[in-house]
Amino acid sequence: MVKLIHTLADHDDDVNCCAFSSSLLATCSLDKTIRLYSLSDFSELPHSPLKFHTYAVHCCCFSPSGHILASCSTDGTTVLWDTQNGQTLAVMEQPSGSPVRVCRFSPDSTCLVSGAADGTVVLWNAQSYKLYRCASVKDGSLVACAFSPNGNLFVTGSSCGDLTLWDDKMRCLHSEKAHDLGITCCDFSSQPVSGGEQGLQFFRLASCGQDCQIKIWVISFTHTLGFELKYKSTLSGHCAPVLTCAFSHDGQMLVSGSVDKSVIVYDTNTENILHTLTQHTRYVTTCAFAPNILLLATGSMDKTVNIWQFDLETLCQESLGLRSKVLRKIEELRTKIKTLSSGIPDEFICPITRELMKDPVIASDGYSYEKEAMENWISKKKRTSPMTNLVLPSVVLIPNRTLKMAIDRWLETHQK
Repeated sequence: MVKLIHTLADHDDDVNCCAFSSSLLATCSLDKTIRLYSLSDFSELPHSPLKFHTYAVHCCCFSPSGHILASCSTDGTTVLWDTQNGQTLAVMEQPSGSPVRVCRFSPDSTCLVSGAADGTVVLWNAQSYKLYRCASVKDGSLVACAFSPNGNLFVTGSSCGDLTLWDDKMRCLHSEKAHDLGITCCDFSSQPVSGGEQGLQFFRLASCGQDCQIKIWVISFTHTLGFELKYKSTLSGHCAPVLTCAFSHDGQMLVSGSVDKSVIVYDTNTENILHTLTQHTRYVTTCAFAPNILLLATGSMDKTVNIWQFDLETLCQESLGLRSKVLRKIEELRTKIKTLSSGIPDEFICPITRELMKDPVIASDGYSYEKEAMENWISKKKRTSPMTNLVLPSVVLIPNRTLKMAIDRWLETHQK
């Protein structure tokens, strides 16, 4: 169960962003201000609101320690604040002077990224407050940014729909069209994805956009193979553009807010909807989970920020119920695989999935593959052969009925 425990209504215009530290909540608005609240009783701090920006404040974020707050604005600046007294520590001007739409600290607090409306992205030294590196995306405004949990890379999202991966030296590693009508937000889960080979790191990334979709991606990294971005799934639920998304600190939940005025909380393991919250009266523009307690903040164009509290006992029961179902299915699959894995002829196994084929097809490279796996491969790998890495002469897939009959006969023999 989720309960609305407090509503903050101090801003005079749309709320654009909210962010938590371990003890504070920060909000920023079109009214040019940033406000700070104590999590103990949601009272506004004596030195709040913070005033410096001359135009709308688009984004705010805390350093991992919570001692510094960054804010960025249409005025082309990113400002660093001391959260204990509200004093400005630095004013960093975007080299192009373009409106700054997003800012994020690296996990170790050494760097800060700022992204602007002209597509420029700047990596700042967060200790010296000096510009370290600057680059730009090909098209569109930069509107979203997130660091991986280990700080080795960060992702930016553009209004043209591209997700771009950068390393910590500002080298562009990969760019991919993620949302046709433009990206609005992205966030990394702080918890790595379990499984995989030794030395291989997996991170889960969520992105949302004007296409009304939330997409889940998995980013893998090895020192030998480098980085790889793979699409995993799409979460449904919203009927209008999704403006914001954020993972909970433990990675078990994902929250999203939309033009449809609703907030949806998902279970990240099952991707089922846990809660739908409909308190806001206008577009939901921002949402954030607190790091150490089960609190959720949602901000809106209705000028309010709602604070929600999760009932731990109910949440545990829901999660345990879903978890037990998933575990039962996994155990069933393991038993089935164990039964079948002994002595499966290699020609019955798909080269892509390494699983027994159900609907084998012959590709133009002469090899047989599982139909769905090969169709996905062709759509993502631009017509290359999984076996030879050469360009496929044709993308036509021919059903391999002879192989399918052989697999069916083998199954009949080995499942008795």
